Amino acid sequence: MERKVKYNYDFKLRCVKEVLKNHQTVDAVSKLYGCHHTTLHDWIRFYEKYGEKGLLPRKNKVYSLLFKLKVIKAIEKDLLSFSQACIKFNIPTKSVVMNWHRNYKKDGVIGLNHKPRGKPKSMQFKRAKKKSNKPLTREEELLLENESLRAELDLLKKLEALIQQEQNKKHKP
Repeated sequence: MERKVKYNYDFKLRCVKEVLKNHQTVDAVSKLYGCHHTTLHDWIRFYEKYGEKGLLPRKNKVYSLLFKLKVIKAIEKDLLSFSQACIKFNIPTKSVVMNWHRNYKKDGVIGLNHKPRGKPKSMQFKRAKKKSNKPLTREEELLLENESLRAELDLLKKLEALIQQEQNKKHKP
């Protein structure tokens, strides 16, 4: 599943060119086109460093542990801001770098390991027991009947509680 792109390439290019070629202010262009001024600043920086390719939408990328560590070390050594690190290493959003930095401060290098998102593929599901051809023992039959009767009793209790609740609502004005 791909990431939803909020602003398309043509929109970004139009906004950047308004600022750079038509000498409009970032605030004026951001208000005119309805995008946030810091987002527009980021587009301009990417455009200045990577050209029109810097504005192309990117697929979600999994970064290696060494790359993440390189970015974190550059931030600390060169005193880069998160935005500057994004531009230097061509990372689409600073929130990615902020998360890496926070995880590194909290857990060290282990915090930078890739954590897969979503449901694990090897999730264990409880499967219904397969019926065997062997006849059930008397004890097994009684246990099954007992389980069935308990379920039926629970169902009847819930139904009775619902009926009682409806009657109480009708009697209250």
